[in-house]
Amino acid sequence: MSLPPSNLPIYRVLTGPDDAAFCQRVSDALTMGYVLHGSPAVTFNGAQVIVAQAIIWPDGPASLRADARAAVTRD
Repeated sequence: MSLPPSNLPIYRVLTGPDDAAFCQRVSDALTMGYVLHGSPAVTFNGAQVIVAQAIIWPDGPASLRADARAAVTRD
């Protein structure tokens, strides 16, 4: 099993305002080798739209990869 670089966790949830900086953070994680896990979540905090996107390291534990496949199948 390979691990993500820089001691990053296998599972991460990126959150932030729905802006170019958030999109860049997600893009950077994908370029690094992470894969999307499920659909993004979106909410409004009264001032701005906030998004969240789960990502997983593809060479993580088999159980986590199976959960990711099941989520994609459901979506």
